[in-house]
Amino acid sequence: DTACKNRPLDLVFIIDSSRSVRREEFEKVKIFLSKMIDTLDIGERTTRVAVMNYASTVKVEFPLRTYFDKASMKEAISHIEPLSAGTMTGLAIQTAMDEVFTEEMGTRPATFNIPKVVIVVTDGRPQDQVQDVAASARMAGIEIYAVGVDRADMQSLRIMASEPLDEHVFYVETYGVIEKLTSKFRETFCAVNVCALGTHDCEQVCVSNGGSYLCDCYEGYTLNPDKRTCSAVDLCAPGRHECDQICVSNNGSYGCECYEGYTLNPDKKTCSAMDICAPGRHDCAQVCLSNDGSYSCDCFEGYTLNPDKKTCSAVDMCASGRHDCEQVCVRDDLFYTCDCYQGYILNPDKKTCS
Repeated sequence: DTACKNRPLDLVFIIDSSRSVRREEFEKVKIFLSKMIDTLDIGERTTRVAVMNYASTVKVEFPLRTYFDKASMKEAISHIEPLSAGTMTGLAIQTAMDEVFTEEMGTRPATFNIPKVVIVVTDGRPQDQVQDVAASARMAGIEIYAVGVDRADMQSLRIMASEPLDEHVFYVETYGVIEKLTSKFRETFCAVNVCALGTHDCEQVCVSNGGSYLCDCYEGYTLNPDKRTCSAVDLCAPGRHECDQICVSNNGSYGCECYEGYTLNPDKKTCSAMDICAPGRHDCAQVCLSNDGSYSCDCFEGYTLNPDKKTCSAVDMCASGRHDCEQVCVRDDLFYTCDCYQGYILNPDKKTCS
């Protein structure tokens, strides 16, 4: 067995601490968890472990991102207290999907191909609907092992567990003998290929190849000439990205942005010209003219644009050459009227005089 290490996992224990589980039995569950941890290859790059505790409510004792060494993990387990009351198994599995199997809480990205595994330990019958929740979890790629103790409802265990059932459903008569499952899980999680053993020297991805292995890199990285280490590729190089306007490189990944006057569409790739002339978006005093993502200012009739290209001043409509009055031009705010010298009268055309 010394040559057999468990394959890397994102492993979540969901333990029942409802009223039917006596305190001394709950202590046996904690010993089982500690012994399971002893058999696992715990580490940030190997197996990560989270523990959830449930009854009528659900408590995430610690997520996958918290502990990467066995001693700290076992110390945390020793302080877990039972919650008592009901058996909301469906709620516990749903909480695992919503709050534990997330990258923020330490689950590794799908591109890492790290199996997501749940081990549910319960001695009762779920008091909520577990069938649909468990099916959703399995559809999301979560492998579920169901461990029943004593009075556990076998039908419920089979409903929640992954296929094949004979490899995912376990039963023990009492909490006193639950530890005997440790060796069973050790065999289940055992990996004998070089990549899973961790004896390779690949920086990122190890690909098993018969009795040997090859190194590969995560998306956005390229294998260096040493065939072991990886370097981030420039994903913003022409032809490597899908950004409509601006590509921003970010450590092996990239994001798209837009030029000024454009806004990023919901597809996070393409850009649309935004209405720069919408109220509050420009600094034109009177008229804003949109121009393909940019704008210019203009003025109402009777005004002229000032040198600052933003504000406007009223023009003198009676200035020479701006009106068509024969004799006298009378300015009236932005407009004008014609009048005549003394001894003349304005003709019906309102311009000439007789």
